[in-house]
Amino acid sequence: MASTTNPVLGIRALNRATLARQLLLSRAGMSARDAVAHLVGLQAQNVQPPYYQLHARLAGFGPERLAGLMESREVVRMVTMRSTIHTHTAHDALTLRPLVQAARDREVGYFRKGLTGVDLDRLGARARAFVEDEPRTMGEIREELLREWPAADPQSLAVAARCLLPLVQVTPRGVWGRSGQVRLTTVERWLGGNVDEVRPQAVDDVVLRYLGAFGPASVKDMQTWAGLTRLRAAFERLRPRLLVFRDENGVELFDLPDAPRPDADTPAPPRFLPEFDNLLLSHADRSRVVAPEHKGRAWTGNQAHRTLLVDGFLAGLWRTEGDGLLVELFGTHPRGVEEEIVAEGEALLAGMGRGPGPVHFGAIRG
Repeated sequence: MASTTNPVLGIRALNRATLARQLLLSRAGMSARDAVAHLVGLQAQNVQPPYYQLHARLAGFGPERLAGLMESREVVRMVTMRSTIHTHTAHDALTLRPLVQAARDREVGYFRKGLTGVDLDRLGARARAFVEDEPRTMGEIREELLREWPAADPQSLAVAARCLLPLVQVTPRGVWGRSGQVRLTTVERWLGGNVDEVRPQAVDDVVLRYLGAFGPASVKDMQTWAGLTRLRAAFERLRPRLLVFRDENGVELFDLPDAPRPDADTPAPPRFLPEFDNLLLSHADRSRVVAPEHKGRAWTGNQAHRTLLVDGFLAGLWRTEGDGLLVELFGTHPRGVEEEIVAEGEALLAGMGRGPGPVHFGAIRG
């Protein structure tokens, strides 16, 4: 239970601290590679979101900066946190993937009925040899495994291979302005390195990095971000090195002593974020970014929308439309704020190479 002597951080204080860690209070001058490392990866179910994430966070960012890193293999696309595709630095691809292997093993368990009679060690070895010979599609992997286990469920075989092996999506997939079918090989083959063993020190290091990018945060917050359980022990090991706060509900929050915690009244400019931005997905309690009245408005069914922050909080949706942007605001804002939104939208269009185009307001859903 949190001590009553721990200082309380209100919603706006948490908001500003998180925005500062996320490079969303002001654009940072760091490189794209350093930003990907600082943010502990960029969620990347689709190809374009990582590029938009960095445009919102980095000064002078253009898509070619991340595209070049993809092509030089300094960053890669692979399944890690929350069993979703992320863009990671090469170093993080080798070190973070083993930390989430337990979750991937549990996922294989959900498909055991379709894997009756399948030796998973043999499956992993055969799939590894197949994709390391040359990058393969999931369909090709499935057909290869069916040759040895023709009575097994095809989807279960593919899922098992995807979960058992640290697979990366090879280029040109993920490169801005190019297209390509998803082809997979192992991270070791693609990067020429070996995945790290999971050690308590490695888990502790990731806790510290998570707090640096998403803190102040609770144990449950980090477990939500990582898609893992049983992280309390790591926080307890680190407690002597951390500051401890409470939120307004009494939940214990941990933080790095030297991390920025700006004043709650610090200005937060409008920011256009893509679908699946980690800012909105990496806390158990998302009220630091999403007000209760707007909960669920970033989604329609299982379809995520691109979101707009105003004063640091979710305030609308957006999409590209022709050569411009369409913005749906959830409420009314002073004319000066709308002018700031238009200016930020125009900067987005220019920075992402779409050229000058109109930014107008209307309805996106329904």
